[in-house]
Amino acid sequence: MKSLFIKIIIASLITLALGLASGFSTIDAITNWYQYINKPSFNPPNWIFGPVWTVLYIMMGISFGMIWHSDSALKNKVMMLFGTQFILNLLWSFLFFNLHQTGIAFIEIILMWIFILITILSFYRINKTAAYLLIPYLCWVSFASILNGAIWYLNK
Repeated sequence: MKSLFIKIIIASLITLALGLASGFSTIDAITNWYQYINKPSFNPPNWIFGPVWTVLYIMMGISFGMIWHSDSALKNKVMMLFGTQFILNLLWSFLFFNLHQTGIAFIEIILMWIFILITILSFYRINKTAAYLLIPYLCWVSFASILNGAIWYLNK
């Protein structure tokens, strides 16, 4: 049990740290560029993104830690899937906020959504709780995909 707890702490700290680093790299764009582009009426206030992503990164870390701790023969393959979707997650922020490439970011977030879904289905085969912990992430990325698509459309 102690080993599981340590793996969950390590995985949560890593996902949170990388996620926060990605978030901090976008602050300039959020306070400048993003503030002035056209956004749909359902665009949430900027203050909500930080708390939501913090919770999601922690849940992702817990989920990953549970898989990391498993004895499944699929563990390494599934951890690679998680890593792929996580890299896509970090890349999206860079494309959207830093490069202002809303169209490319939209295509990329759809790809990320697919990898998140595949990761959830793969995690489910090893640990159902680990899979369930990723469902809010998939829901948020679903919303973010719609938001990204709307912003792309409104700013062509």
